Amino acid sequence: MPKSLSERDSVVSWHPYTQMQTAPPPIGIVKGEGALLFSDEGKTYIDAVSSWWVNIHGHAHPHIAQRVAQQLQTLEHVIFAGFTHEPAVELAERLLRLLPNNQKRVFYTDNGSTAVEVAMKMALQYWYNQGKERTKIIAFEGSYHGDTFGAMSVSERSIFTQPFRQYLFEVEFIPVPIPGKEAESLSALKALLRQNEFAAFIYEPLVLGTAGMVMYSPEVLDELMALCQEHEVLTIQDEVMTGFGRTGKRFSADHLTRQPDFMCFSKGLTGGTMALGVTTSTHSIYESFLSLDKTKALFHGHSYTANPVACSAALASLDLVEKPQFSKDLERITRAHANFALELKGKAGVKEVRQTGTIVAIEFAVGDTSYFHNLRDQLYHFALDNGVLLRPLGNIVYVLPPYCITQEQLDQVYATIEGMRELIEKNGF
Repeated sequence: MPKSLSERDSVVSWHPYTQMQTAPPPIGIVKGEGALLFSDEGKTYIDAVSSWWVNIHGHAHPHIAQRVAQQLQTLEHVIFAGFTHEPAVELAERLLRLLPNNQKRVFYTDNGSTAVEVAMKMALQYWYNQGKERTKIIAFEGSYHGDTFGAMSVSERSIFTQPFRQYLFEVEFIPVPIPGKEAESLSALKALLRQNEFAAFIYEPLVLGTAGMVMYSPEVLDELMALCQEHEVLTIQDEVMTGFGRTGKRFSADHLTRQPDFMCFSKGLTGGTMALGVTTSTHSIYESFLSLDKTKALFHGHSYTANPVACSAALASLDLVEKPQFSKDLERITRAHANFALELKGKAGVKEVRQTGTIVAIEFAVGDTSYFHNLRDQLYHFALDNGVLLRPLGNIVYVLPPYCITQEQLDQVYATIEGMRELIEKNGF
């Protein structure tokens, strides 16, 4: 009898964020369509987390597939040092038109972590090229910006980074300005800025994902950015997770009056089709690298920088982002989440419900919040048993669906979360 995908996988694969000794066998997926995933055992799952927040238009979208197929027959790849190609140029042109008007240059990378790495390297070298000693970076407590060493350095020191702590560079962390804590955050930033030694402030705008979908207002972010700009500290807006509709608008930047110096993108950039990262910057940042001295160039690149097929997938995704239906779907999901949040608030077992745009998070009242909370696995498997893919952050369950998800599918997701609440209430976790 032929072995299943799961059985074959167990012999050869090493999965991310997984303790392979104790983890159950992975589920073999053979097909995706819209918001649905289909397993090799004939089961169907609603992908309520967009497969790690990337799949914004739904699985196997025909428009993206068609454009990728066409590109594969034209040009699959070409070195991006000394050469260029139509998909990369067109993507940069179109993306910049959607971003704040101070964003003027696009640098291509492979994923979110490297998009962040590039922004930090640009920020630090910006000052180095001018012969100025600004070598430190500010970030939020609880932040997450990726798993490469620079990205880990500006992320919360946690169990994830513990084995590498001695190799991470020093960063100053300030409190997240959650409702009621705005003054504390602003005060901490003001105190640091007086030192006049900081190169940049990096932040997840409006929502800190891995921290448990921690949310704060655009107004206080504008204040934080204003303080940085007053002290000439560069701002790095990490929109890897929030970009392309997650906050209810195309970008978190669309909620703000201030404009960042850098923006980082990945995840939804290609509609979840292929790996691609982008770092954008202002013209003044770009100009600081222009010199007759070749050593002032940005020495960063990847073999697959600006891969034409990935750029084509991103262009097809932008086609969908720019259609009127995109905004309608954001409004529809935002409204549905808001109604669900109202239903849950005050119910037994619910500590807090947070929502920003198409993101809703439910924190269950079961003690301290922790990624390793023993409730996590029970909730995860409860959801799978109910035909829904949810990936709890400890005792926090969140929903970030593909925008094509139907109301019927959303209702199934909400019913599953209500079932989780009843399970917790019944068993007294």
